[in-house]
Amino acid sequence: MPNGYNGKILHVDLTKGALTVEEPNEAFYRKYMGGSAMGMYYILREMPKGADPLGPENVLTLFTGVTTGAAISGQSRLNANAKSPISGGIGDSQSGGFFPAELKFAGFDGIVVKGKSPKPVYLAIVDGKAELRDAAHLMGKITGEVDDILHKEVDPKAEILQHGPAAEKGVLFSSLVSMSNRHNGRTGMGLVMASKNLKAVAVRGTKKPTLADSKALAALNKTGPKILPDNPDMPGLANDGTATVVMFQNTIGSLPTRNYSEGQFEFCEDISGEKMSATILKERDTCYACVVRCKRVVEIKEGAYKADPRYGGPEYETIGTFGSYCGIKDLPAIARANQICNEYGVDTIACGATIAFAMECFENGVITKEQTGGLELKFGDADVMLKVLDQIVKNEGPLGKVLSQGSERAAAKWGNGADECLITVKGAEAPAHMPQAKRSLGLIYAVNPFGADHQSSEHDPYYEEGVADLNLNRLKLLGLGAPQPAYSLTEEKVRFAYLTEVFYSMLDSVELCQFVFGPAWTLYGPAETVEMIRAVTGWDVTVEELMAVGERRLNLFRTFNAREGLDRSADKLPKKFFKALKGTGPTAGIALTHEEIESALDNYYKFAGWTANGVPTRETLKKHDIEWAAEYLPS
Repeated sequence: MPNGYNGKILHVDLTKGALTVEEPNEAFYRKYMGGSAMGMYYILREMPKGADPLGPENVLTLFTGVTTGAAISGQSRLNANAKSPISGGIGDSQSGGFFPAELKFAGFDGIVVKGKSPKPVYLAIVDGKAELRDAAHLMGKITGEVDDILHKEVDPKAEILQHGPAAEKGVLFSSLVSMSNRHNGRTGMGLVMASKNLKAVAVRGTKKPTLADSKALAALNKTGPKILPDNPDMPGLANDGTATVVMFQNTIGSLPTRNYSEGQFEFCEDISGEKMSATILKERDTCYACVVRCKRVVEIKEGAYKADPRYGGPEYETIGTFGSYCGIKDLPAIARANQICNEYGVDTIACGATIAFAMECFENGVITKEQTGGLELKFGDADVMLKVLDQIVKNEGPLGKVLSQGSERAAAKWGNGADECLITVKGAEAPAHMPQAKRSLGLIYAVNPFGADHQSSEHDPYYEEGVADLNLNRLKLLGLGAPQPAYSLTEEKVRFAYLTEVFYSMLDSVELCQFVFGPAWTLYGPAETVEMIRAVTGWDVTVEELMAVGERRLNLFRTFNAREGLDRSADKLPKKFFKALKGTGPTAGIALTHEEIESALDNYYKFAGWTANGVPTRETLKKHDIEWAAEYLPS
């Protein structure tokens, strides 16, 4: 019996209605660890080149990792992968909560889904037994309603992953939702699941994974709460959630305001984590076995904007995109927007940023009331923001039908200079961390295989002059020990970006939360990551072996993208990032330059061992023990 994992992967052929179980060997698990590295093994092999992202040939994978379900913070994570309907390249999205651990307890390490069911179905997995069931009665219902129904039909303690009614309506940036408030949010994975007529996956299990060294894991688990107060970043995360960084981001000029036109928001205190805790916070929630408890649960019973605690509360990114991006200082309105996104199953980053894009287009005269259906689409108007959001999630109305397809497609439809207002990379709207202030993050936005993402590398402040000893000591384990000047994008900064991206890539394969395990600021650093994986699996892993897993994942991603026609030409940042920021503060007047980004791309590709066009070579794939993937490289 393997330690940490089940040794079973469920294959679902929806076209045939067939379920089969694969039992890979231990070497397979150690090589890929789980998550998107393991998912890519199946996607490359089973999805033909040029497959329609919304066709039956697309392959959707849902994978946990070898440590999922162990009794320690940060391990209950799930990766969803498929060809993205947004970019046409690889789609990748992570979520936490209780579904990942419950899937492991139910007997499987991952699920590979292909084909399309002739009618709506859901997948039920209970203690190792899987079956497809009719889902006609679930269609059109919001996420909380579906949860209630499936708890009665499957098990009151079942965990449910579903797409919402937005995906059924064709909203491009639809997400997968569990617990009615945890999202695999980015890259349109909800729309992919909907295109397959798979409404939900409900899991329930009682079989906990075996551990190689339970005493060592327990000892490590006990050190977490003890060291939490000594890490300057962790108490704020625990007390005020991810929104604790609103004020810090504003201070350094990295709080995107009015669609990335400014780096500071004059009403930042009104939408801060501290303000949330003092006003609308009902309780702190958590993921399976995690002591950090960063998840917010808000409740608003009075006033214009109500919020039901079942739908959680806004994270930092949601506060940014529906708040400062849109110039909105009304925290209850943002909480209401968050609930609507959770009910309908849409990515809050893409949705809020798309509304902010439309606001700037309107204020700049790119579009008029003719395109908005008569709405005065101005920054700072919370009521208008919510009206547009309602149209988007229902894919209706003159504005909703356009914006439901994302800002890049809207810009193509509107023309008239709308592309000047875009903040997209590979079709994905940028999250609330500004590359003008964090320049290596701008490089990562460009090269990341699935578009602009803030959780694919460590952020610049942790490798800039004045960095805290804790962060630097941890980074030294990755070979990084020379902090660079602020706002720089030196060759060493590029190396920092690449090496921390590799570490984060590994985390999304082992499936570990980046707020708990990471290369710099988190609860546990690289050394503890190694210690934890050893305790769970019994493998004598090293940092070097784990980094190799991260490199495999990145190379498989880039190989897939290259096969689908995405190379250096897709590693482009939007025009807006090269325009001087307005307003006041440390980043006012600052912009990226094309020269520094092009130079950084050259250096990045060299570090990765890819061609000057950003494509892995056969030699690099062989070096990372995935030479089998070379057959998928473009000829």
